[in-house]
Amino acid sequence: MATTVLGVGTGVLVITAVWIATFVLWLFLLRASGSSKLGVIPVFLLALIITLALVFFPRSPTTPSASKDKEIVDTLFIARYVLLALASVIFLCGLFMLLPFHFLEPVYAKALRTH
Repeated sequence: MATTVLGVGTGVLVITAVWIATFVLWLFLLRASGSSKLGVIPVFLLALIITLALVFFPRSPTTPSASKDKEIVDTLFIARYVLLALASVIFLCGLFMLLPFHFLEPVYAKALRTH
């Protein structure tokens, strides 16, 4: 893996960018009036063709090379996930402890005007 971003190669990032651009174009075209709504179909087909070309014709081989590089091992893997789970549980408990204050907030009656 020569160039990776967030653990994925450039092909995955290109496919993601293509589909995000496709969905944005879909939003614009579906809000348009008239027959321009049918522009969604060629946009989808173009994104599909680009995706299939990138998947079936990769630039580099999918099998790794024979040379063995250094293997980086994350020794704090379990500790990070335990800390993440603990922080998530504390967040959810705090959220559910605040819900009664939201739902049980008193609603006071408004005074009627009497003359």
